[in-house]
Amino acid sequence: MSPNTISRCTGARIDRATACTPGLIQAMALYNIDTPARQAMFLANIGHETGGLKWLTEIWGPTPTQKRYEGRADLGNTQPGDGARFKGHGMLQTTGRFNHAAVRDRLRKRFPDMWVPDFEEYPELLAEPEWAALSAADYIAMKDCQRFADAGDFDGYCDTINRGRKTAAEGDSNGWEDRLALYNSARAVLA
Repeated sequence: MSPNTISRCTGARIDRATACTPGLIQAMALYNIDTPARQAMFLANIGHETGGLKWLTEIWGPTPTQKRYEGRADLGNTQPGDGARFKGHGMLQTTGRFNHAAVRDRLRKRFPDMWVPDFEEYPELLAEPEWAALSAADYIAMKDCQRFADAGDFDGYCDTINRGRKTAAEGDSNGWEDRLALYNSARAVLA
């Protein structure tokens, strides 16, 4: 897969696609994102979530929603400043102290021979292209999104990424139109 292909599937500028291609190739290989359907759904969603591979760290306002990250026990944000420190990092925006530690632990377990940084100690490392791509592929595996790709259910795939589960309504994921446009582009490129 070339930077040009990644660019066309994610809506990224070629320089951003070039920087992210090695990590995406590795992540897709390690997590069996290996069919055109799986690749199209994965790349379209990371393209949307990152604004074309532009934002591997959540844009911080802080917005009212982001202010609520602070002190959220469900995110593991129990220490002062955790809300901003553990804002979203990676291609699918891992958010919260707990989730940064969890992705570290899953990657270390799955790849015991690979050096994996401590994303709880150094959360910003999760925004480096290699780790951003691996964390996204790990999330896809953890949520079993491949079943939606294999069934051709793009809505279910998007819902699971955006809402944490498949919903009854079609096209209710945030940014649905953009996700769908990127998916159609990716399908054409990867056909």
